[in-house]
Amino acid sequence: MAIQLRVVQRLLGFLLTFFSLAMLPSLAISLYDQDGEILSFLYTLLLLLSLGVTTWLHATHDARSTAPLRLRDGFVVVTAFWVSLGLAGYMPLYLSANMNLSLIDAVFESVSGLTTTGATVLTGIDDLPRSILFYRQFLQWLGGLGIVLLAVAVLPLLGMGGMQLYHAEAPHGLSERRLTPRITETAKVLWYLYLGLTVACAAAYWAAGMSAFDALCHAFSTIAIGGASTHDANFGHFDNAYIEGTAVVFMVLAGVNFGLHYLALSRARPRLYAENGEFRTYIVVLLVTAALCLVYLWASGFYATAGETLRHGVFQAVSVATTTGFTTTGFHQWPAFASTIILLASFIGGCMGSTGGGMKVIRFVLMLRHGQQELARIMHPTMQVAIRVGNRTLHDDALRAVWGFLSAYVSVFLILLLLLMMVGGLDHVTAVSAMIATLNNLGPGLGEVSAGYFPLNDFSKSLLCLSMLFGRLEIFPLLLVLTPAFWRR
Repeated sequence: MAIQLRVVQRLLGFLLTFFSLAMLPSLAISLYDQDGEILSFLYTLLLLLSLGVTTWLHATHDARSTAPLRLRDGFVVVTAFWVSLGLAGYMPLYLSANMNLSLIDAVFESVSGLTTTGATVLTGIDDLPRSILFYRQFLQWLGGLGIVLLAVAVLPLLGMGGMQLYHAEAPHGLSERRLTPRITETAKVLWYLYLGLTVACAAAYWAAGMSAFDALCHAFSTIAIGGASTHDANFGHFDNAYIEGTAVVFMVLAGVNFGLHYLALSRARPRLYAENGEFRTYIVVLLVTAALCLVYLWASGFYATAGETLRHGVFQAVSVATTTGFTTTGFHQWPAFASTIILLASFIGGCMGSTGGGMKVIRFVLMLRHGQQELARIMHPTMQVAIRVGNRTLHDDALRAVWGFLSAYVSVFLILLLLLMMVGGLDHVTAVSAMIATLNNLGPGLGEVSAGYFPLNDFSKSLLCLSMLFGRLEIFPLLLVLTPAFWRR
């Protein structure tokens, strides 16, 4: 069955038109500050607006553009959403009068922002105009909202295995395919929840001591689990335990399934969190990761006091394990065990339906339970052992989806890693940590990329852009679209 190109074209035209309006806040800041960035945002706005409207109008003149969206079309739209907007988002950065970025560096920053990775090639961030700083943070926030809407409202309609796993896990009505009867209502609900968490986070940062501008910008990247900052030193710039504690709370909240947030709040039943197996495992993973870091950092005497150990250990552990990527100190300087354990935790990442990256907690849970099932079968060959999640028995197709995703994930990781080492000429620590940081949408790495990705050559940056897209799209949509058989009739 052929791809309905007119349907795809109409949706992409709408997305480009909508995205062009994202230039307005930064344009307004630039006009107010008179920072020399007015033309870069104005040209981008006009170009994307005209391109989006032209694309949309050209498609709507064809009656085929109103046909129902099919599964194959959906995969193309989902993939094109991040690829096209990631490429379009580079323009203000490339045209900036204050940055002098190469084309690949501008694209890297844009893709990193929209995929909520937070990896950067920039230095001297403190000296950038406020309009550029706001734009970088706003890109992450838009990407985070897109992830939530995609995961909770769109992917179930495409029949993708990820959310089906979440439905199998969720108790008390969470297994419904939508939070509300109509997908437009679902999108509206998620938008209000996402916006509400952002406002609450910004207010908390401001109350803890941030300026209003920094509070809003860091709220964008916190709720999006992006990790970008308006300062080179990231959260270390503030050196404020209250701000760091606020960040830890909201990073944890942003890594939880937004559908679970909605139902717990709308039904006034906080115990829904405790009843959700994925949420319980998520909290346990964070606690265990933080505990291992704290014990090892304290035993090694890396920090002079228990207070410093607790403060920096917990912050970095939660930030990296949730794939946010904020830092208060360079965890690349930690003892190898501590820095490695938090990077490994990023493979698990956040919950399904959150803005977090990684493989997602529910897949980790199901892999563990399947392993327990196989052990039981070895010990008792005739015993029928079912895998139960919550009050449901999991079917084989869900397990196949988990192991299929894991095999694709590992394959993509290894292939991109070998290419990065072969052509990029990177050492093992740099290459492995860069691939972990980008495929898990984490951001900071070790080795040569511990301070940023600017030392890498253009090929390496391009490859890592692809890795970020693979991670954000959870491998399969991009992998399918890149497969020649997908485009055959």
